[in-house]
Amino acid sequence: MTAPTPAPSSAPSPETGGPALPPVTAQAERKRRLAVMKRRASLFLLGASAVFVVVTVWGGDATWAGYVQAAAEGGMVGGLADWFAVTALFRHPLGIPIPHTAIIVERKDQFAETLGEFIQDAFLTPDAVTSRIRAANVGDRVAAWLVDPANAARVSAEVMDGAVQVSDLVRDEDVHRVLQGVVRDRLETVPVAPMAGRALDFLIRDGRHQQALSVAIRELDRYLLDHGAELRAQLGTKSPWWLPGAAEDRLFERLMEGAHTLLQAMLVDEGHHLRRRFEERLAQLAQDLQHDEAYRERGEELKAELLAQPQVGEWVAALWTDAKTQLRSQAADPDSDLRRRLTDVVIATGERLQREPELAARLDDAVATGAAYLVEHFHGEIVGLVAGTIERWDAEETAERLELLLGPDLQFIRINGTVVGALAGLTLHGFAQILA
Repeated sequence: MTAPTPAPSSAPSPETGGPALPPVTAQAERKRRLAVMKRRASLFLLGASAVFVVVTVWGGDATWAGYVQAAAEGGMVGGLADWFAVTALFRHPLGIPIPHTAIIVERKDQFAETLGEFIQDAFLTPDAVTSRIRAANVGDRVAAWLVDPANAARVSAEVMDGAVQVSDLVRDEDVHRVLQGVVRDRLETVPVAPMAGRALDFLIRDGRHQQALSVAIRELDRYLLDHGAELRAQLGTKSPWWLPGAAEDRLFERLMEGAHTLLQAMLVDEGHHLRRRFEERLAQLAQDLQHDEAYRERGEELKAELLAQPQVGEWVAALWTDAKTQLRSQAADPDSDLRRRLTDVVIATGERLQREPELAARLDDAVATGAAYLVEHFHGEIVGLVAGTIERWDAEETAERLELLLGPDLQFIRINGTVVGALAGLTLHGFAQILA
């Protein structure tokens, strides 16, 4: 069994900008078919010519000879006329530059513009495009395609790769400048002191400050125990010269024991008077931060000083760099958490389109509306695209490709012309004999 003939390619030829050459086997087969059909059509014409010559020379005055001669003459005329017509489409007959021949070569650009206008007026009208899209049930097809895990994974991979490419296209300096501007503008519009006061007031009302205070007391007690020697050395440098060393040691031990006892009491009793005093001070600070103008002004000064620090810009730059690194890493790993989540989102979107027909209908409407808008507002570009593409093709190469594609069928016109011409000549001769 013979292998099927490969389909011809429709991509532009890189050398000429015209239609791509079909595969070698397909092009050779087309040339063979065209040559066979040309020989057949020519044999019909030669046969009619031979009959005409033979009958004219040796037919004599026999009645049948007149009918055969008329049929052969009509076949010759019909075959020659159609040979001229078919040949004139692609080249000058016999190489003679007769006007209105080699039509495809001479008028390729006009054909391109006409074809573009025809496609626009006959196929790419807003009503035709909208009707076709609505009949295609785009929403249902998209939903069925998205719920396939393989398709969803492909979409997530394409989205991730696109995000990586976009992040690589933009300059890091521009992103840093934009992010710094966003951070600065956002912070400048938010008064720091009142916001801190509200946060502190929230912590006090929920009692969360007690946990923070207990942690601070516990850490302070641990610090005193771990750094007792250092604190004793510092006390020795500050005490009077006349105070005996034994008295200094005893005094330091009593201070450490008293501090430890006080801190442990504050840890055990949340109602300890020092804890209540600390809570009162926190509550007062929360009120001052929210309502005292001096605190507000001081907060804005601290915020301005913070924003002026170069570390802020470095922090923003580090955020962007880390984000790009993570994005590239997640995009490269098919099993990354981000790609899996994105795949789940794609599948969930398809399932929702299947569950909610009205959502699929809205998608159909959106696609149809978008396509109609493009057709209506960019119809000139459509004509220009078709015309410009064909105009870039080489004229003679285009004619040759079209002849390979259409030539075998056009040769039937020559055969039909010979046959129809013979029948017409025979009929006309018969009428002439009847009327004579």
